[in-house]
Amino acid sequence: MRDALSFVGRHIGNPVGYRLVEGLRGEKVGLVRAVEVVPSVGGEPTYVRGHRVLPDGSPASYFTPDDLVSTVTEVVTPDGRPPGALNPRDKVILHIPVRGYLRFLPGLFQGAVPAQRRDVVRSDEVSAKRWTPPKADTLQSAEVQSFNADPLRRFLFIYQHIMTTITDRIDGVASLIDPGVTDPRFLPWLASWVSFELDSSLPLHQQRELTRRAIRLYRTRGTVPGVEEMIRVLTSAPVRVLELRYPNQFVLGKSTLSGGNDISQRYRLGEPGAHFLVEPDRARTTFFAVLLEPMPAFKKRFGERAVEVLARIAQIVTNEKPAHVTFTILFQPQKPAPVGESAPSSRPAP
Repeated sequence: MRDALSFVGRHIGNPVGYRLVEGLRGEKVGLVRAVEVVPSVGGEPTYVRGHRVLPDGSPASYFTPDDLVSTVTEVVTPDGRPPGALNPRDKVILHIPVRGYLRFLPGLFQGAVPAQRRDVVRSDEVSAKRWTPPKADTLQSAEVQSFNADPLRRFLFIYQHIMTTITDRIDGVASLIDPGVTDPRFLPWLASWVSFELDSSLPLHQQRELTRRAIRLYRTRGTVPGVEEMIRVLTSAPVRVLELRYPNQFVLGKSTLSGGNDISQRYRLGEPGAHFLVEPDRARTTFFAVLLEPMPAFKKRFGERAVEVLARIAQIVTNEKPAHVTFTILFQPQKPAPVGESAPSSRPAP
């Protein structure tokens, strides 16, 4: 059952559930008998069933070996029309045959209602002409599936569903500590094991990756490898941290001042690299630079998100660096164009 739920959930994005049904005589329990599709807009569900048939086309019982039968898939719609497209919000329910809890009760209760019976109905000539197709025998047989109509069976299935859910959770305890597959609600709890504060506003895949690397990131926080890895995980931007790197120092007549209020505005306006006044007593160890790829490549990689990613990088470095250290963000110089070709401008489009 878990394999079926995992397989269907991996291939479609619809909500997937299951319903336990009483297994028939000879039927293998735990295998999907039918699939029920419940429309999200309301209405009668659609069923997908597989019928076992013999080579001559007659139905095969569950006692017939699998190598002697073939499966015919049947789609049953409420109104008999061809099935439509599957809506992403439609609920998919797998019917899983099991042995019900009724087998644990005394034989008096087990034999109260048979799981399957065959009724022989004799009809008169007038009824046969009115309700049966041409050339029909006056002696007809019909199979009646009555196990779902038994109130005691349905009552016991309530508890069987509850116990199955509990058993699934117990069997899946090992997955609770796996950041790649655990429930998203457990991710902050896993990160708290190593005192790693997880940002719940991040996309789910980034939260899982941060939780998976929480121990290593916590050990290297504030160091060059820790800052670089944090930027790669949260932005996917190629980055290199240059230690002991002074910013462009201000020289009268040969310097450019920054004009934007923050790094996003300066990038959007396409300003050249700014120069800064550096205090003489500031040691080189209090400065470092975050080196990104060339600006045209950075813009091509992230497109319209480039401004947002650049601001995100500045925020990450501010949170991860030691408090007494100052940093600047630099773009790698663009490679010169081959002889005979004009080099594209390094200034981004406004």
